[in-house]
Amino acid sequence: MAKTVEKEEMSLEECFAALDDIVEKMEDPKVELEDSFLLYEQGMKLLKETSQRIEAVVGRVEKLEADGSLTDFVEEE
Repeated sequence: MAKTVEKEEMSLEECFAALDDIVEKMEDPKVELEDSFLLYEQGMKLLKETSQRIEAVVGRVEKLEADGSLTDFVEEE
């Protein structure tokens, strides 16, 4: 069975690759139903973590102000 993925230590590219790997394994008709549920659970956890990391990156994106200065992009609450 697939080993647990360490999300904190993975780059976003590695997270996407791990998600692709999980999808490929789930699409294999030889995968048993119980294993597919475990893969699904692992994929959903990784997808949630990846989504949170992307949102954090977006929060730090710098935008170019009209006067040419750079400021951190922060969504207003």
